[in-house]
Amino acid sequence: MSEPHRCTWAESDLLLRAYHDKEWGVPQYDSRALWELLMLEGFQAGLAWITVLRKREAFRKAFRDFEPARVARFGEVDVTRLMGNPDIIRSRTKIDATISGARIYEEMKRNGEDFSEFVWNLAGGKPIKNKTGEVPAKTPLSEEISAALKKRGFKFVGPVIVYAWMQASGMVNDHAPRCFRRNATK
Repeated sequence: MSEPHRCTWAESDLLLRAYHDKEWGVPQYDSRALWELLMLEGFQAGLAWITVLRKREAFRKAFRDFEPARVARFGEVDVTRLMGNPDIIRSRTKIDATISGARIYEEMKRNGEDFSEFVWNLAGGKPIKNKTGEVPAKTPLSEEISAALKKRGFKFVGPVIVYAWMQASGMVNDHAPRCFRRNATK
């Protein structure tokens, strides 16, 4: 039996292939999972996604399973611990942005705002299927969501990062027209 047709980017590595086949583009509505993915996309800035993917479990361990309430309590001792961890991407600004992002997430929660509802409402409430076959680096919508996140105080949420996050979290379906996952995600 032959392999199904996938998005080209997922063919070069078994880990990318598994990520593509099981996660990428599947609509994610869990607030914590969306926040984790956004933080990981921020760590990816300037690097290849495979780098983050290979380190994802180490990131989860280092950032206490990306539980925002736990990460929001991180202090200088935790930053020092993270900066000394060779299993993650050791960027002080990205680590600080993740801790700050957890505090913003928790503040939203205290104010009765659900992170998932907030971002999905900005995205129109349901996945957008890219009908052009062209995959942009950013869109007017990713620029709008980026601006809304920045207004809240989030960092490493530029329009390109946000668009990659929208793709990964299923807000936009950018699977290639012939990809077997294109019509599998709703």
